[in-house]
Amino acid sequence: MALGVRTKKLIGAAIILVWLQVYALLAMAIGIRVLPHAGGILQFLYYAVAGMAWIVPIGLMLPWMSRDPLEQGGSSKR
Repeated sequence: MALGVRTKKLIGAAIILVWLQVYALLAMAIGIRVLPHAGGILQFLYYAVAGMAWIVPIGLMLPWMSRDPLEQGGSSKR
């Protein structure tokens, strides 16, 4: 059974909401433990990378969310 686009988007939205919370807490925990004794440039680089790295998994998931199962050659009848 292939998932429809609407179902994939619902699942993807739920995953995104959970992922953002987990990622934010993880990035914060790393920042609190590692960065208090780091220099200003290292802190800047960490927050610049951590502030943008959350989008990589989401960017990999977006094409899956919008892909129609009928266009993939699925066994669903039209």
